[in-house]
Amino acid sequence: MKSRPPVGSGVSRTIPNAALGWVALTIVAATAAAVVPHLISGARPRQEAPLRIGPTVGMPGAPPTTTSGLQQRIDEMDRRLRATPDDTGAAVLLADALLRQARATNDGRPAGRASEVLNAALKEHPGQYDVLRMLGAIYLSQHRFREALAVGRRSRDLRPDDAWNYGVMGDAQIELGEYSEAFDAFDKMMGLRPNAAAYARVAYARELRGDVTGALDAMQMAAKATAPNDPEAQAWYAVQTGELYLKMHRWDDADREYRRALFVFPNYPLAVTGQGKLRVARGDRDGALTIYLEQLKRTPTLDLAARIGDLYAERGDAAQSAHYYQLAEDLAGPGVAQTEGNLALFLADHDRKLSEAVQIAETVAAARHDIFTEDALAWAYYKSGRLDEAYAASQRALRTGTRDEALLSRAARIRAAVERQSGTR
Repeated sequence: MKSRPPVGSGVSRTIPNAALGWVALTIVAATAAAVVPHLISGARPRQEAPLRIGPTVGMPGAPPTTTSGLQQRIDEMDRRLRATPDDTGAAVLLADALLRQARATNDGRPAGRASEVLNAALKEHPGQYDVLRMLGAIYLSQHRFREALAVGRRSRDLRPDDAWNYGVMGDAQIELGEYSEAFDAFDKMMGLRPNAAAYARVAYARELRGDVTGALDAMQMAAKATAPNDPEAQAWYAVQTGELYLKMHRWDDADREYRRALFVFPNYPLAVTGQGKLRVARGDRDGALTIYLEQLKRTPTLDLAARIGDLYAERGDAAQSAHYYQLAEDLAGPGVAQTEGNLALFLADHDRKLSEAVQIAETVAAARHDIFTEDALAWAYYKSGRLDEAYAASQRALRTGTRDEALLSRAARIRAAVERQSGTR
C-alpha cells in the first residue's frame, strides 16, 4: 500500500505497510455505518449552504503543520465544539488537523476521532458538502475504499469543479486496482488544480507504470509546490522523493531527502524508517537495527517489527528474530480484520501459517485487485505449492508495468518454478 499525499489542503492518506495500525481505526470508525446508507444511496440529500470554515492547517492564516501547530488547531477546535456542539465548521477543521496528525505520528487514533467528529456533524447535516467531502478522506484512511469512492462520487456530483473529489476517487480506485479509472481521475484533478497533491498523484501513477524517473520529476514538482507553512507536507514529499531515489539506488540523494524531511519535521516516522532502509542498502545492518529499534518504541508496526526480525535472522539470532516476527503478527491484528495483503505477504515470506496467509490474501483479494494485493496472493499460493494459481495472480500483479524490485523478484521465482514443473527449463 502506497502512502498518499494530502487531498487538496492537507488531509492525510494511508501510510504504507499498515504503519498506522488501520485495523484499530476501522473498529473505532464503526459508528460511521449509521450514516453511510443515506449518504451513498440513490437518493441525493439536500445540499446545504457552503460553510465559511477558514483556512486549514498549513495554509496562510492558520497554524503551521508542526507538532505544536497541529495540536494548537486541535485544541482550538475542541474548545469551539464544546462551546457550540453544532459548529460544523469547527468539526471540519478539527477532522482536518486530526487526520494530518495521524500521518505525522503514525498513530491511527487521531483519525479515528476525526471519523467520530464528522459523523456526529453528518447526523445533523447530512447534505453538508464540506463535511461530506472530508468523509471521503476519512474512509481512505480506514481502507474503506468502496465507501470512499461512493462518497467521492457523490461529492463530485455536488461540486464537479472541486479537484479534491477527483483525488479521493482516484486514490480509492488505485487501491481497488481500477487503474484506468484512477488515472483518469488524476488527470481531471491536474486539469482543475495542478497543485502539490495532484503532482504527487501523477508521480505515483508513473511509478506504477514503471516510469521511476518520471515519477521522481513529478514528486519534485510536488515538493516545490508545497506551502512554506506546511512542514509536515514538506517532510512527506521529501520522504517520497527519497524513496524514489532509493529505488534508483541513488543512496546519497536518498539520504539528503530523508535528512531534509527530518530537518523540517523532527522525528518524522517515515523519514526515520527511510534512513534505516538506506543503512540496509549500504550494508550497515547494525546501524539500521539501532534506527529500527528506536523507532519501534515510538511507532510499533508490522513493517518495523518484521524488518528487525529479518536483521536478527541474518545474525543467526533465532530467538530474537522469532520474538519480533511474533510481534509483527500481533501488531497486524487478527487475520479476519485485514484490509490489505501485508500480513499475508509477511507470513508467506517467512513460511509462517501458510494456510492462514492464503486465507487472508484471498479474502483481501476478493474486495480489491490492486497489484500489491495480487502479489501477496501470488506469494501465499507459491509458498503453499499452488503454482498455477500463484502464476495467474503474479501475472495480474505485473499488469501495470511496475518496476518494484521485490514484486519482480517474487514474480521471477514463481515463473521459474512453473517452468521447472512444466519441464520447459
